[in-house]
Amino acid sequence: MHAEKFYFNISERRLYLRVLDIGFMLLGLYVLNNFFKFDYFNFSSPSCNLWISTLIIYLLVFGEIFEMYDLKVASDKYLTLRSTVITVFFATLFYVFTPVISPILPTNRLQLAYFSLTLLFSILLNRLFYIQLIFSPRFLKNILLVADSSQLAGLVTAIQNKSANRIVAVVSDAAMADDDKISFIAVSDANLEEIVKEEGINEIVISSNNLQFITPELNNQLILLFEKGMAIRSADNFIEDETHRISETKLTTDFYNYFTFSKSHQNNLYLAFRRVLDILFSLIGILIFILLIPFIFVGNLIANKGSLLYTQKRVGKKGKKFKIIKFRTMVENAEENGAEWAKKNDSRVTAFGRILRKSRMDEIPQFINVLKGDMSLIGPRPERPEFVRMLAKELPFYTIRHVVKPGLSGWAQVMYPYAHSVDDQHKKLMYDLYYIKERNLLMDLKIVIKTISTILFFRGT
Repeated sequence: MHAEKFYFNISERRLYLRVLDIGFMLLGLYVLNNFFKFDYFNFSSPSCNLWISTLIIYLLVFGEIFEMYDLKVASDKYLTLRSTVITVFFATLFYVFTPVISPILPTNRLQLAYFSLTLLFSILLNRLFYIQLIFSPRFLKNILLVADSSQLAGLVTAIQNKSANRIVAVVSDAAMADDDKISFIAVSDANLEEIVKEEGINEIVISSNNLQFITPELNNQLILLFEKGMAIRSADNFIEDETHRISETKLTTDFYNYFTFSKSHQNNLYLAFRRVLDILFSLIGILIFILLIPFIFVGNLIANKGSLLYTQKRVGKKGKKFKIIKFRTMVENAEENGAEWAKKNDSRVTAFGRILRKSRMDEIPQFINVLKGDMSLIGPRPERPEFVRMLAKELPFYTIRHVVKPGLSGWAQVMYPYAHSVDDQHKKLMYDLYYIKERNLLMDLKIVIKTISTILFFRGT
């Protein structure tokens, strides 16, 4: 039907990175073991399978934490080098200090340096191949976008922001802004089968918000292509699958026809397991809170010059209000003129408070809220009642966030920067609703890992 074009989608790219990282790493160690005087990691040892399994687990876990498998990082040489160096350092460190499940420390400690450098250069070699070959345009997914002119700009941005996709042609009722890389075809002139053949299209994405511009003839062409096996998806489904947020066009009066709560909301085993983890980690968090108090007290005394802690009303599950506990990061009487959102480089935030915010240490006292049951480890961030009232008027379905407990961290927090305006809150709402729709233990684990990355790279606000 069409000229076959091989491409790697997002999940395949992540799988490639993981599998080839492991393969290159083991190949590097094998070469080091067989062609050089290196006996720390011996492939002929009876314990070799255990050693390899341990090393792979450390590599994948720390690689996830330090974003080695984030495709935006993987496509950038500098960020790849940074993430790989940090990942190899921590993987080696943990590997060396778990001798029961890893080789015994060698008498010649220089061999540890050889081991670490072999891991580093082996993985970097794989990443160089990825950037030069797999990330090249020849392996991107070619997309034909069929959309109403009023939605073109937003859809093109949303689709092409994902590094595995490339819009090569657009069928619409009006031309978009000049773009030499995208062919424009008017609806009245469109021959979809011919476009698919000429452009090597892998998938057709159709705007589902307004289908009136699609003529019966064009619809018949789509049906024929679908029968022949062409992948065809609505723009809303495409955006949700690729960006992991609800499509904004779904926030309409027929929202409930599309939106369903995750089955985890009624799964008592899932809810009980989450509560056990909440209690366990909140006790650990409170212990850390107690240990940090003397240091933060001194920093607060010198740089903040005010109360150490403060409480603030927030809206929780089912709209119930509770008092959140935080280390103070702003000057005293920061809101003497009324409630207002924190801004980027907010002058009300003290120098020491900025450190607390960047490291997320200001939120450690909230483990007390988690233990009390006002909050959970994972969930939409709780907002102030004043802002909730305003946002509920501005943003339809905003209060659906309150169907689950608010959390210390959430999907919107790790996927989108801090909200400074209603527009930012609108974008974060898309992520919160996606979490409510899809939440499960695996997704919760992803949020935990991304939160750790946020803390380690000082991406707090």
